[in-house]
Amino acid sequence: MEQGTTQDMSSSHMAPLSASVPTEVTTGPPIRTPMDSVRVASDRDALKSCKIMIIDDEPLVMRVVKRFLAGDGFTNFVTVEDSRNAMEAISRESPDVVLLDIMMPNITGLDILRERQKDQAMILVPFIILSANSENQIKREALALGATDFLAKPVDASDLTVRVLNSLTVKRHHDHIANYANELENQVSLRTAQIERSREQIIHCLARAGEYRDNETGEHVIRVGKYCAVIAEELGFGANYCRQIELAAQLHDVGKIGIPDSVLLNPGKLNHAEFEVMKRHCNLGCQIMEPLAENENQRIREHANVGSFIMEGVDSPMLELAAIIARTHHEKWDGTGYPNGLKGDQIPIEGRICCCADVFDALSSERPYKPKFELQKCLEIMISERGTRFDQIVLDAFLKRLKDIERIRRTYNDEDSHSRLMRQKQAADRVEL
Repeated sequence: MEQGTTQDMSSSHMAPLSASVPTEVTTGPPIRTPMDSVRVASDRDALKSCKIMIIDDEPLVMRVVKRFLAGDGFTNFVTVEDSRNAMEAISRESPDVVLLDIMMPNITGLDILRERQKDQAMILVPFIILSANSENQIKREALALGATDFLAKPVDASDLTVRVLNSLTVKRHHDHIANYANELENQVSLRTAQIERSREQIIHCLARAGEYRDNETGEHVIRVGKYCAVIAEELGFGANYCRQIELAAQLHDVGKIGIPDSVLLNPGKLNHAEFEVMKRHCNLGCQIMEPLAENENQRIREHANVGSFIMEGVDSPMLELAAIIARTHHEKWDGTGYPNGLKGDQIPIEGRICCCADVFDALSSERPYKPKFELQKCLEIMISERGTRFDQIVLDAFLKRLKDIERIRRTYNDEDSHSRLMRQKQAADRVEL
């Protein structure tokens, strides 16, 4: 795109570099090659197919102007005799250049120029004034209102075609720049969407890396994230925040990566020492997502030039939110939770939301130390801890959206995920055979 635009906007007398071109700087006229002549002719032919609109209340003038331009190769004309229809015709036809009379009944050319200024789409369309009134005041006013050029009637044929060609050339360059800017904007939007998808995939992979250590399928992290989004939505948070908390909540247990297998995979009840080790996963998860210290940052930057790119955005709002959730999702409303014993509103709302979502998923899912509980029993347990473990407002929001919660639980259930994994493994085994 950039290369094509540069070629189109380059001067037509630029000669391509070759072995025959002297390396010393010389004076005199630029060298014109046969290719330059071909391109100039091609450019002129393209310009002469542009749409020209003529707005004039005198049919004779319009016929004369068309004849002059057609004689020089122009082919695409639209005429408007009644100036009251001019603005609608311009919007409908999207001309490349407008030849406009000034002195017309009902609506004058100056009125049309004033209306043109209100429409951003018309600003780059050149307006050339053709008027029998050559008073300086009229000319100055027309140019002040954005007219590109001013020609006095009767119009000279050669003068007219040169002015039209010049105006079309300028407009074409403006169009190239605008199209190039739009293309860049589209590319940026596409790249941003790709980065967003990559970020979501990385977050999900990191979340599953922690979850797979004590959960065969890893669907738990997806469910908890989606439960959090539903609760946040019910609490009145906006769509962007709900999406952010859905992704960030998937990292709530990423700190389990740092817990020894002897504790994490213990199918029985943990003793006091083991439970103390397990509680460390909250702070570990927060540390994983905290921005790197400056000395760590510098070490990575020195390792390779690409390090600076990798380190951009480490302290992103997403990871800040995930760190808050990782640290506080085991805090309890009455202050008896861990790791910091926060109480009530001291617990960030994100931690309170994830606490509710995480506990429900633990109760409604099979674990090495417990069977899967039926929905009614899950709700009875949670309601019994209203105001102790759970923020009452958050729990009420969860209960109000129970249908959505159940739909998520059915859609992202561990049994279906396990079946998918088994089918993928069997397919891989067949490929190896």
